[in-house]
Amino acid sequence: MTPVTQSPVTESPARRDAVAPRAQEGDTGLDVVTGAFSYSGRSIAAALLDAGRRVRTLTGHPERAPEDSPCEVRPLDFDDQLGLVESLEGVTTLYNTYWVRFAHGQVNHELGIVNSRSLFLAAKRAGVQRIVHVSITHPSLDSPSPYFRGKALVERALAEAGVPYAVLRPAILFGGEGVLLNNIAWMLRRLPVFAVGGRGDYRIRGIHIDDLAQLCVAKSAERDDSVTDAVGPERPTFVELVESIRAAVGSRARIIHVPGVTVPWFSRLMGLVLRDVILTPDEYWAMANGLADTDGPATGTIALSEWLAAHGDTLGLRYANELERHF
Repeated sequence: MTPVTQSPVTESPARRDAVAPRAQEGDTGLDVVTGAFSYSGRSIAAALLDAGRRVRTLTGHPERAPEDSPCEVRPLDFDDQLGLVESLEGVTTLYNTYWVRFAHGQVNHELGIVNSRSLFLAAKRAGVQRIVHVSITHPSLDSPSPYFRGKALVERALAEAGVPYAVLRPAILFGGEGVLLNNIAWMLRRLPVFAVGGRGDYRIRGIHIDDLAQLCVAKSAERDDSVTDAVGPERPTFVELVESIRAAVGSRARIIHVPGVTVPWFSRLMGLVLRDVILTPDEYWAMANGLADTDGPATGTIALSEWLAAHGDTLGLRYANELERHF
C-alpha cells in the first residue's frame, strides 16, 4: 500500500493564545517530541512551536519528514542507545507519545515496554530535565488486557527512571486526523447498519487533541511528579456517541445491538476487507468495561458534541487506515 503522506507541523491560528512553558532553571529552549508527524505528537509539536520553543522530533520514519518541517528530525532507533542519548542531549523536556496500539509482525506490546524503558534510560543519561508522557486511562499491572497492563508497566518504568515526570492519561482523542470517530463516520456513511456491542451504555470521555497538547505544555512547567486524567467535559454513552456521529454526517444507517462477544469477530472481518485493524479485542473490552471513562473533573474544554456538529460535513469522507500510517 502507498504510505499516507504526512502533512508538516505548522503553527495553527487556533493555538495563537497558547501560553509558553514557564522558564525553568537551565532551560535550553529545546524540546523533543516523539512522533511529531503522527497524531498526538503533531499537535504537541505545533503547540510548542506556537509557544516559541525549538522542537526536535524522534521518529521511526525519518524518511517521511516534510522538507519544510520546522522540526529538527532524528531517528527513533531503540537499538542505538548512544544515538538516543545524543539526540536527547541539551533537551529541556521530552514529550513521549510512543506506544504500540496492536501487535503487528514482530512489533508487540512487550517490545513497546522494552523500547519505552530504553528511551527513558537515554533521557536520564542525556540529562533531560523532565518527561511528559502520554499514557491511557486506568492502566493496571493486574489488567487482563495486554494493552492496559503494558501501559502500566511503561508508567512504572518512567517512575523508576529518575527523571521528573508528568503522566497524562487520555481515554480517546478526537480532532485533527483522528482515526476512531472518523472511521465510525465512514462506516455510517456507507453501511446500511451499524452494530453496537451490548446495550452500548458504556461511557466514552474523549479529549480534543489540541486540549491534550496544551495540557502537555502546561505540565512541562511543573516540578513535581504527577499523574493526570486528560479528559474533556462530556461523557456520552457509546450508543449516544454513534447517534451523534450519525446525525452529524446525515447518515440513515440503522443502529443495531449485537452480543458483545461478536464485536471483535465483526471488526476482524471488516479489517480483512479494508486491510486494516478496525478495533482490537482489547479496545472493545476496555470500552465495555468502562475504562474509556472517568469520574474526575474535565481537564479539556472543547466539547465533543460541538466539535461533531462543526465537522460533520467532512468527517468520515475518507477512511483512515492505521496500518498504512504506521507500518
